[in-house]
Amino acid sequence: MTASKPLQDRVALVAGATRGAGRGIAISLGAAGATVYCTGRSTTEQRSDLNREETIQQTAELVTAAGGKGIAVAVDHTIPENVERLISIIREEQNGQLDLLVNNIWGGEKLIQWGKRFWEHSLENGLLAQDRAVKAHMITSFYAAPLMIARGKGLIIEVTDGIDYRYRGNLYYSLAKISPIHLAESMSSDLADSGVSALAVTPGFLRSEEMLEHFGVTEANWRDAVTGGMPDSQHFAESETPFFIGRGIAALAADPAYNKHSGTVLPSWTLSDMYGIEDVDGRHPHWGNYSKTL
Repeated sequence: MTASKPLQDRVALVAGATRGAGRGIAISLGAAGATVYCTGRSTTEQRSDLNREETIQQTAELVTAAGGKGIAVAVDHTIPENVERLISIIREEQNGQLDLLVNNIWGGEKLIQWGKRFWEHSLENGLLAQDRAVKAHMITSFYAAPLMIARGKGLIIEVTDGIDYRYRGNLYYSLAKISPIHLAESMSSDLADSGVSALAVTPGFLRSEEMLEHFGVTEANWRDAVTGGMPDSQHFAESETPFFIGRGIAALAADPAYNKHSGTVLPSWTLSDMYGIEDVDGRHPHWGNYSKTL
């Protein structure tokens, strides 16, 4: 381990590493020297139902290019047998070592019907969102936690949206995003005597690939959308890249005292304050302070 590569001896699993926050987290862990298993359903051979071009293989290559070791494994985390096989691969290839699990599976972009009350919303899509954002996280932690417990150390991170239990504008979305907070809190209690910690993290206004497309801009000219007149365009000025939360998680994982945060929710802006993190564009976005002005 070196100052520039504080995670070079660590093994991480980013479940849901294809795009967005997952990709930013995986690459940031790689930049810190980690070996990162990048999992998801979108591969070079087959796209998921989201039908986007990003793949887990691309993410793994970017992890390696950043200075770590990226390993792509196709996994549907809603299927227990898929996850059990994944953990068996990690156990065999890494001699039972798994230091960090990041549960970032979502895949609900096309499932949530904003503006629909719960009885008007597609029940099928609403329940599928829970399968992906809650059930998949539970399955993955179920199989991964014993590897960490056997070694008496490790960190499980639940990636969500928001820092509390307030309503998020849609029942199914709220349930999908509040549940990981409680998963982290509950797992932390169950893991209290094991040496393993669990907590939740959230980005602010995430400038993901899909969000850039929504505003009709690229990362190079994203500021053009701020005055574009679209709904929420004024908030877009306070957005952050997926690397902001990624760098925060990498710093947290390298902190010998990360266990003191077990059971809590750490937003990207708090991680930035804690570890002096800046975004890849040199900014220090702080959605927490900005949201107080709304």
